[in-house]
Order: sequence, then structure tokens, then C-alpha cells
Amino acid sequence: MFGITDLKPGAKIQLETIPYVVTWSQHSKQARGGGVMKTKLRNLLNGSVVEKTFQGADKIEEADIGFKRAQFLYQNGDDYEFMDQESFESISFDKGLLGDTTYFLKDGMDVDIQYFSGTPINVQLPPKMDLEVTETDPGVKGDTAAGGSKPATTETGYCLKVPLFIEIGDRIVVNTDTGEYCERVK
Repeated sequence: MFGITDLKPGAKIQLETIPYVVTWSQHSKQARGGGVMKTKLRNLLNGSVVEKTFQGADKIEEADIGFKRAQFLYQNGDDYEFMDQESFESISFDKGLLGDTTYFLKDGMDVDIQYFSGTPINVQLPPKMDLEVTETDPGVKGDTAAGGSKPATTETGYCLKVPLFIEIGDRIVVNTDTGEYCERVK
């Protein structure tokens, strides 16, 4: 059981049989009243975000979340197929559930499958990934004073802003949480 002071970003809780992850929290205390914790919670089953305020005496149940290593095999229409590394069991996820995660999946890559009470619910990617730039405009020479950026498309079809010096064929590191450019692979 969690108390309200344990509700920090990243904490996984369960409310009415649904698992949530805390994405934002703010503690406040009023003069004579008890403390309250305002939070934003992301539903781990469908990705929706809700705001909820917890009172000081509330007891919050910790979600039964676990991870298993799996390998991404292939995409079949809107379904993405994975294989559990231990049991060799096939696990399928719908594109709607995975959302933007699909832009970072490459055949044969290892990921962590997120489980809630023994049922697979989502995929967790590595925090950073190397991707090859397959499409981008050439940078304009001398146009770097403002530290400009330009759009680029990666090998997986993901579009993002990159610095002007990035060219087609360059490998870049992308933050999978924010979808932003980090650095060029050396």
C-alpha cells in the first residue's frame, strides 16, 4: 500500500482494478487541513490520462506490474508480433495500443513486455535508440548561427527535427520517451 507521499512520477498504482502510472504530482498542505496530493495518472491499459487528487489518509494499492524480455518479430497489418525470450510464446499487440512506440520498432530488436497481473499490456522500449536517417533536406551552409533544425525521417518512418548538419545515411540517437534527437552516432 502507498501513502500519498509515495505518489511520485513513475509510481505504478491500481485504482478500481485498473493500473496507472503517475506522470505528475504536486503535494500541498493547507493550514488546518491534512495534506493533499494532486496527480496526473496515465492508464496503462489504454493510455488515457486522468487527474486525481488524493487526501492525506488515502491508502493507494500498488499495481502488480512485471516485465519479461521479448523480441519484436514482425508487423502483420495493424498487429505487432513479439516472442517471449523464455517460453518462446507469441504475443500480439494492436497498433492502437502501442501508439508511437511502433515508430521505434525494428525487426529482431529486444524489448520488455509489461505485464499486469500476469497479462501482457504494453511494450517498454530502451530509453534511447540508434536510427538511420533515410530522408532529410540538405543543410544550408552558413545557416547555423541560430542553431537551426530541419525535419528528418528515420528508417522506421519516424519524423523528427534534427540539426542542420545531419545528412541522409547518418545514424542518430533518439530519446524514445520524448521522440527528440539526442546526438549523432560517432
